Amino acid sequence: MPIISWEGGKLTKEQKKELIQRLTEVAVEVTKVPVKFYSVVIREQQDENLGFAGETVEEIKAKMVKG
Repeated sequence: MPIISWEGGKLTKEQKKELIQRLTEVAVEVTKVPVKFYSVVIREQQDENLGFAGETVEEIKAKMVKG
């Protein structure tokens, strides 16, 4: 049973639904494995738990708001 895993920042319910649907559709198209065998796992991380170039996403977003 294929498992598709996505890990990133917080998503809305609508975004999660669309992400699950579209990831599954593409995987089925590419692999020809029937849709009923796919599982999608979404792991959300808080902004203070993600970092890039030595800064948390929380810090990066705060700088972007300040301009």
